[in-house]
Amino acid sequence: MSMLETPRPGLRQLGGGSAPWRNGASATLHVAVVAPPWYAVPPEGYGGIESMLAGLVDGLVARGHEVTLIAAGRHGTRAQRFVEVYETPPSDRLGEALPEVVHAATAARVIRDLGVDVVHDNTLAGALTARGRTAPTVLTTHGAVTGEAGRYLAHLGSAVSLVAISEAQRRSAPGLNWLGRVHNGVDVSSFPVGRGEDGYLLFLGRLCPDKGAHLAIDAARVAGVPIVLAGKVTEPSERRYFDEVIRPRLGPGVCYVGEADAVMKRELYGAASALLFPICWDEPFGLVMVEAMACGTPVVALARGSVPEVVVDGVTGFVVRRPQELVGAIRRIPQVDRAACRRHVAAHFDLPVMVDGYEEMFRGVAALAAQPGSGSRSGTRAGPPLVEDG
Repeated sequence: MSMLETPRPGLRQLGGGSAPWRNGASATLHVAVVAPPWYAVPPEGYGGIESMLAGLVDGLVARGHEVTLIAAGRHGTRAQRFVEVYETPPSDRLGEALPEVVHAATAARVIRDLGVDVVHDNTLAGALTARGRTAPTVLTTHGAVTGEAGRYLAHLGSAVSLVAISEAQRRSAPGLNWLGRVHNGVDVSSFPVGRGEDGYLLFLGRLCPDKGAHLAIDAARVAGVPIVLAGKVTEPSERRYFDEVIRPRLGPGVCYVGEADAVMKRELYGAASALLFPICWDEPFGLVMVEAMACGTPVVALARGSVPEVVVDGVTGFVVRRPQELVGAIRRIPQVDRAACRRHVAAHFDLPVMVDGYEEMFRGVAALAAQPGSGSRSGTRAGPPLVEDG
C-alpha cells in the first residue's frame, strides 16, 4: 500500500482548522470527501458511487471550495488535494473487510491532521471514526438502511448526519439521524442523445439476482425484441448467477457484451430502444436509469425502491408492479418521446442540482457546529431536514 498526497500545482493548500463558512453563505468550505476503496474516482467501468463522487468533487471545486479526496487509484478529479490509499484499487477483493478498514484508518489520520470544515464519507467502515471528530461528518447511505445495516447506522447515533439518496430509502428507516435527501446526479452534457436506431433493449448493471437480468431476458424474448446485456461479473456470487441463470438464456436475440466503460455505455444507451430495470429489491437509487434517460432512452422498470421517484410513468418510460407486466410496457415504448426523457433528467438529475443539495447541507452542518455551546461538530440537528434537492 502507498499513501501519497498530490496537490495540483499552483493551488492553495488548506490546513489548521480554519472555518471560512463563518463569514457567510458565500464563503468557501474545505470538504474532505472519502470515497470507497474499491474503484478509482471516476471509475473506468463499473462504479456508480465513484461516478457520482467525481461529479460532486468537480462541482464543489468549480464553485470555489477546497476539496481533499481520499480514494484509491489515480487522481482523476479537480480536487486540490488527493490522498491515495491504494495505488491500484483492490477491486478483486471486494467483499473482504481489511481493505475497507485500512482505508478508513488512513482517512481518519489524514482528516485529523487537515482540520477540514466538513467530512463527507461514502464508505461503510469510515463512519466508525467520526465520534469525537472536530469537524461534522455527513454520511451518504448508498446501500441498504434496514436490517443489519440499519442497526449499524442507528448505533452511530449523532456522530454522523445521514443523507438519503431517495425518499424511498429514507422512508424505509425513518428513525435514523437523517439530515436530508439528495438524488444522485450525472453530467447530462456528457451523454449524447441517441435515436434508438438499433432497436434492441438494454440491461446494464451488475449481473446478480437483485438486478433481475433474468427477468429482462425473459420479457424481451416474449416481446420478440432483441436484448443486449452489459455488466460486471467479477464477484463469486455474480459468476455463479451468470453461469447458472444467465448463460443458459444466451443465444439468438440475447447478447452479453461484458462490462461497459464510459464510452461504450453511452453508445449502448443511445442505440437502445429502452433500458430494462427489473430490480428484485428496493434499490435506493439506480444511476443507470438517469444515464439512459439523459441519452433520450426510455426506462421500463419494476416499481421497487426509488424507481417511481426517477421514472415518470408514461412520460419517460413505464413503471410496472409485476414482472408479467414488463412485456406490455415494452410494446408501448414507441409512445415515449425521447426528448422528454432528456428534459426530465436535465431538470432534476443534472450535476448542478446534486451539487446544490450537498453544498447547502455542508454549509448547514458547518454553521450548526460553529454555534456557541454546540459541544461538538457532529452536525446533529433537530427538526426537519436542512435541504431537499429537486
